[in-house]
Amino acid sequence: NPLGSAAGYGTSFPLDRKLTTELLGFEDLSYNVVHAQMGRGKSELFLSYALAALAHTLGKLASDVVLYVSQNFAFLSFPDELTTGSSIMPHKKNPDVFELIRARCNYLQSLPVQVSQLTTSLPSGYHRDFQLLKEAVFPAIQHLKDCLSILSFALPQAKVNHNILEDERYQYLFSVEVVNELVLKGVPFREAYQQVGQQIAAASFSPPETIRHTHEGSIGNLCLEEIEQKMAAVMKGFPFEQVQTALERLRG
Repeated sequence: NPLGSAAGYGTSFPLDRKLTTELLGFEDLSYNVVHAQMGRGKSELFLSYALAALAHTLGKLASDVVLYVSQNFAFLSFPDELTTGSSIMPHKKNPDVFELIRARCNYLQSLPVQVSQLTTSLPSGYHRDFQLLKEAVFPAIQHLKDCLSILSFALPQAKVNHNILEDERYQYLFSVEVVNELVLKGVPFREAYQQVGQQIAAASFSPPETIRHTHEGSIGNLCLEEIEQKMAAVMKGFPFEQVQTALERLRG
């Protein structure tokens, strides 16, 4: 709780700072008032790094979607409601939603630089410069919430092209599988590598039709349940209930 630090060096009023800490739901009090004011900008900087990291992940996801829905890949497709037509090519479907998410998230990754530059040269104490932090941070939070909301709506509507691997262009994806099978049968890796390479060069390579892996994290064992448990454990680390209780207390 920074209340009572005034403009940076405390106040002569006999404030009950512990009372405001309790009423507002803070875990503890910022006892050193200079430290409380010097924290201005740092908290926003830590937050901006977290927002930028999330934007980095979402932007990469959107970029992958844009790539994989293209005609050269065609791994995925989306309904017409989530795409737009080309101005001149009737057959083309543009993933505008994901292109805009990619652009927005790439833009948001500059947020830590904005916050840092606003506060780097300031001496200790309060400065009017701090109010510009809100112009940078608050819209960024809303933009990310919008991106998450749109992705939550769009991704479940993705249609996976399950027959894509029947295309001959992708048959060599399984060359390593064949090499590994030979190694498991006792063939030295170098010989197995050369053998499969010769088959590919002679156009006699025949990829396996089915792949059954069961080790953790493999295609046949994605461990989604374990991942969900880890995510739930992370979410429990955030005191959402405590924050909600403090807000309800303030509302009366």
